Amino acid sequence: MTTALISVSDKTGVLEFAQALHALGVRLLSTGGTAKLLQGAGLPVTEVAEHTGFPEMLDGRVKTLHPKIHGGLLARRDLPEHVAALLQHGIDTIDLLVVNLYPFEATVAKPGCTLADAIENIDIGGPAMVRSAAKNWRDVAVLTDASQYAGVLAELQAGAISLKTKFALSVAAFNRVSDYDGAISDYLSAIEFDAAGADAVPARGLFPAHSNGRFVKLQDLRYGENPHQQAAFYRDLYPAPGSLVTARQLQGKELSYNNIADADAAWECVKQWSTPACVIVKHANPCGVALGGTALQAYQKAFQTDPTSAFGGIIAFNVPVDGAAAEALGKQFVEVLLAPAFTSEALAVLQAKANVRVLQIALDGVQRDGASAWARGHNAVEVKRVGSGLLMQTADFHELQASELKVVTKKQPTPEQLQDLLFAWRVAQYVKSNAIVFCGKGMTLGVGAGQMSRLDSARIASIKAEAAGLSLQGSAVASDAFFPFRDGLDVVIDHGAACVIQPGGSMRDAEVIAAADERGVAMVFSGVRHFRH
Repeated sequence: MTTALISVSDKTGVLEFAQALHALGVRLLSTGGTAKLLQGAGLPVTEVAEHTGFPEMLDGRVKTLHPKIHGGLLARRDLPEHVAALLQHGIDTIDLLVVNLYPFEATVAKPGCTLADAIENIDIGGPAMVRSAAKNWRDVAVLTDASQYAGVLAELQAGAISLKTKFALSVAAFNRVSDYDGAISDYLSAIEFDAAGADAVPARGLFPAHSNGRFVKLQDLRYGENPHQQAAFYRDLYPAPGSLVTARQLQGKELSYNNIADADAAWECVKQWSTPACVIVKHANPCGVALGGTALQAYQKAFQTDPTSAFGGIIAFNVPVDGAAAEALGKQFVEVLLAPAFTSEALAVLQAKANVRVLQIALDGVQRDGASAWARGHNAVEVKRVGSGLLMQTADFHELQASELKVVTKKQPTPEQLQDLLFAWRVAQYVKSNAIVFCGKGMTLGVGAGQMSRLDSARIASIKAEAAGLSLQGSAVASDAFFPFRDGLDVVIDHGAACVIQPGGSMRDAEVIAAADERGVAMVFSGVRHFRH
């Protein structure tokens, strides 16, 4: 290796890397601010303008777009005609390219970013060089991220960069350019052009005209929902803090497709609360949810709701799991256990259950906001595949407040009932439609999910409560969508409901309200529907 071209926007670690290259006898080429940084540290650096014999121009827009750069990157050393062309035109080979691109993604993420700001942060020369070097990967190593410096330097100091590493660097480079171009496409496709000028902050729609999904594979899975299906697990290129993809597996068997899907359902539900909460999920539905003074108390109450379904379930906590909670969990069969932290005592207890998959969610940088925990960890947009297409929507994250409730009956709910109604409403948001949830004193009492009829969901919820030995007398009930007729309301009242929360909005609202008054229960409208299909 004789020559390296270094031109970076993010200068993290680049000086130390360049110093190590110089110590190995590598000639350094550079541009602009990077050249000044290296020269300021006393390194001998040849500026690209001097190397090409052509000055930077157009405010730096043109500096590396030159045959002496791209010829030096693209020439195959194993082809005599390429080597002859380099000699004929006085072009030196470039063996190592270190480039990271203008910070387009960070720029457009700023609230005051204008269209002009965005355009100026679209890199042209950088991606062109990266593509040239990545195409010629057998002869040129291309680095596009500071995290690659240490590994490449270690191989150079040991003798040479392996072909395996060069190929991996090439793949990473093409992925980076693809992600970069995708970000530009998404941004520009979401703008409705306004002739008012490029210096205005443009209005951007949530759904761009051209959507580019950018995901990184975390792992291949043994199979999908069923053994005859293949599957893999991916994360967003820039994952939200406090989301499942940030989890670190501390012990247990390899996660399956269904484990991950159910774990996500449990985690998304439990992180709604900032007080200790436990959610037990089975087949994507919460079968037990509860609040408590401690993790143990929350778990014990959640388990009470449906001990049968809890067998082999996925259990999530929004607070650290301690030894006492772990001891209680060890008495049942658990597939996956999630929490933001585990005490050393808890981990010691769980080691006896070697097959339990224990996941710790990374919470670095996560902010809590009042009663809402980890709100920033929610997806901004949700995507569902349909035949040869996608459905996209904003995420259903509406934190209902007591002040938003509209009491529509003669009977007013008590303050305690209001708390139970809000709790039931939060749970119903994560239950498959049609959803009916009975609650009382900060715990679920019966959950009816995923039925074609709301009547059936109500009956199933009451059957579940009876099987668990839980009384529904005086309970609060949440329905994820309105009652189209009074019969659904009559069923939940017949089983003991004293107050009900529903969205309202049915043509027969008046009939249902009259039924509630006739039966002497309190009913409130949320004004929000929570279908979950």
